Amino acid sequence: MVYLAPPHLASAARPSYGEAYSNILARHRRSPLTSASSVILLVAPDVDALCAARMLAELLSQDDVMHRIIPVSGIAELEAMKDELATYNELHTLILFNMGAILDLPSPTWFGEFSTKLTVHVIDSNRPQNLGSLFGGGDIGDRIVIWDDGEAENMEEERKAWEALEAGIQYIRRSPHFDKSPQYEPDPDSDEDSFSSSEDEMPFDSQDDVSESSRKRKLPIDSARSRAKRQKVNERHPSPNQMSRDQRSHYQSVVDKHYTRGSWYSQSASATIFILATVLERADRDLLWLAILGLTYQYTSSRISRDTYEKFHSVYHDEVIRLNPLPPSTKTTADAITALSPDDHSIRATEEFRFTLFRHWTLYDAMFHSSYVAGKLGIWKERGRKRLTGLLAKMGFSIPQTQQPYTHMDLDLKHQLRVKLDAIAPEYGLVELTYPSFIRCFGYRAPPLSAADAVEAISALLDVAGGVRIEVEVEGARHGGEWFGSGHVWKTGRPDVNDSAKVLPGENGGAHGDGGEDGSVAEERTEVPWWMKNFWAAYDALTDIVSLRDALSLSMSLHRAIIRQGTTIIDKQDIRTMRSHRVVVLSQGPDLALFAHPGVLSRLAYWLIDALRDKLPGTKFTHGKKSLPFILACLNESTSTYIVVGVMGALEFGDVRKNEFGLAFINAKDRCNARSSHNSFNTSVLEVDREDLKMFLEALCEVGEGY
Repeated sequence: MVYLAPPHLASAARPSYGEAYSNILARHRRSPLTSASSVILLVAPDVDALCAARMLAELLSQDDVMHRIIPVSGIAELEAMKDELATYNELHTLILFNMGAILDLPSPTWFGEFSTKLTVHVIDSNRPQNLGSLFGGGDIGDRIVIWDDGEAENMEEERKAWEALEAGIQYIRRSPHFDKSPQYEPDPDSDEDSFSSSEDEMPFDSQDDVSESSRKRKLPIDSARSRAKRQKVNERHPSPNQMSRDQRSHYQSVVDKHYTRGSWYSQSASATIFILATVLERADRDLLWLAILGLTYQYTSSRISRDTYEKFHSVYHDEVIRLNPLPPSTKTTADAITALSPDDHSIRATEEFRFTLFRHWTLYDAMFHSSYVAGKLGIWKERGRKRLTGLLAKMGFSIPQTQQPYTHMDLDLKHQLRVKLDAIAPEYGLVELTYPSFIRCFGYRAPPLSAADAVEAISALLDVAGGVRIEVEVEGARHGGEWFGSGHVWKTGRPDVNDSAKVLPGENGGAHGDGGEDGSVAEERTEVPWWMKNFWAAYDALTDIVSLRDALSLSMSLHRAIIRQGTTIIDKQDIRTMRSHRVVVLSQGPDLALFAHPGVLSRLAYWLIDALRDKLPGTKFTHGKKSLPFILACLNESTSTYIVVGVMGALEFGDVRKNEFGLAFINAKDRCNARSSHNSFNTSVLEVDREDLKMFLEALCEVGEGY
């Protein structure tokens, strides 16, 4: 087996993260050709992968290991990168962050034909995982190392089924070569005296493929060793020539169930690296903060449920107490947290409101742009907006107070906010306004920043820092009148991004690690895709509070666009119900280019689900009440294609269902032969040709209540 167990499940026979990291260091130090291309990190463009890459880069830098970080946008980009990596003679360690778990990495299609000195490490929170990568052995399989979170220990049935079917496949592949072997007479006590003559005992209906002569082969010299090995395998699962049709059918159904039950997310990649840092006794506040951001991103983007979030939160809470000893008199309420000194970079546990960026926005805007508040009050209608104003008035908050930045509100109102909300908000159905989270101080350079706000800023940088025109509001200029009330077009604060890979520490990132490239190659690489610029802008912002705070205004503009588009969709009744799906198609509007980005379109989908959870009719089925899945399609005018995103609904806020759109998309496009491409690591995102969208949606929605 080639998966790593977490430390609490590790044993002498089952290595863990620490041993894998030690092997990376040992191979790097033994390598005669040491360069930045010896250790390469391929990183998916999401907040969790970004944090994990930053954490591991810090650990490698502490050990003086040169490495490269290369962002990869999707499957097509990974395939192109694989071909380039094949030319790297110095490469011995490849680490994949939030990509590769579902791929059959030991196969020749991916890394099966790479040099035997290459080891591929997969640190991916996406599920399900490929059984071949997880349980495959041999020279190739042992070079694929899956950093598992303990789930594989509970997959004994899947492992047994996969190994049995794989043994049958290998048997069929070997059968044509049997006739080329010398003939032999089996030993009297051998299990190989003959194959079963029963039709049910023949593997894969291959009874006619086994000739009479192939039953009487002569044993080769190593027959005893082969027989012992075969007997050992048979103890674990039936050998191919003993497997009945019922057994094969059962094993196949187990494997099929593993792959077809939908996609979900497990332990974050940043949590895996933090566990590694803890094992190495190098965990500090910076690494802990990045791990917290990875967990918060999973929760706020509806990748994990509230229960899963609280399980990991309790672990991080203990780490915060251990790494941040504070004076007993220190206040930990959300409105009273301040830096104790210029060098105070402590992390503190707090209760976070479900109000979007409320510390950096006005209280009214923060509540108005919250999907939870939107769903309970119906803010897309005038009546809902009046209810929000009435709630604030009933709490004793005047309109001028709620319309100015939160930092400028009266202190007594800030101190009373939690008490007032707990007393009055339940009357409006707002009963889950807070959740446990963390906040970090940054000395006197900037006010404390919560984990949720940091995630919002980094996500905005990844999605829309470049590649689309978006206006941001100048802080304090909302009521500035004609002369001082305007905004400006957002421009990334990183104009020097000019390469696809970052080299650490201090090594030139040439294609082969040779430290140089001619003028023509350098000229070709000056044009960097927008998503790559976004990646590096977000990567730098992880440890730069100035860039992070600047990105908050970008996140606010993004939320305004989501509210505008969501309100328009509801007002114009653009939501169609097609069998057991709700479908929205965006083909025009001022923000069309913005929602052509899959990340932004997914945000809009989740906002619609939260806002309309209790508002839309038609959710009753024969098996009870059910929230219908949402399908959003947005026209990308530059490519004449539609970006299609599928999101599963949930009856309760904070509940998460497995996303079954990955397989549904594949089946639908196969049935209608729609021209499409899958360019994202998210299986629920697909790009469909403009002319084929209608028949694709019809084919997708004809599955009935399959979800």
